[in-house]
Amino acid sequence: MSDDRVPVLAAGCVLWRPAVSGHGIEIALVHRPKYDDWSHPKGKRKRGETAEACALREVLEETGQRCELGARLPTVRYTVDGRPKEVTYWTARALSGTFTPSREVDALLWLPPTPARARLTMPRDRELLDTAVAASRH
Repeated sequence: MSDDRVPVLAAGCVLWRPAVSGHGIEIALVHRPKYDDWSHPKGKRKRGETAEACALREVLEETGQRCELGARLPTVRYTVDGRPKEVTYWTARALSGTFTPSREVDALLWLPPTPARARLTMPRDRELLDTAVAASRH
């Protein structure tokens, strides 16, 4: 296979925490200034890194949160600059940490699922959120 057909492997999470109000949950969304979009924390896997380790590392790097992985979510496949990309996702409960803005992620928002869904830029991220919320109800 030529390099441009080998998928870029990445991993991420639909990160959540119990709502500060005590009712329901809040979803973490990250803003990436390079793309001016709102998305779930995710990133490319390093050589030899498992998808699970990548998801945990990316959540920590992008949100400052340590988390615990929950349910596996569907793998999202799409094309970036003509190259296939595969992102493995989990639900993840935030445990602790503090957000620090960076060049890669300049803002973090915690929103209830419905406003979070409206804020997400890409339809595939909204579908992932819907799946994560449905999984959390079972």
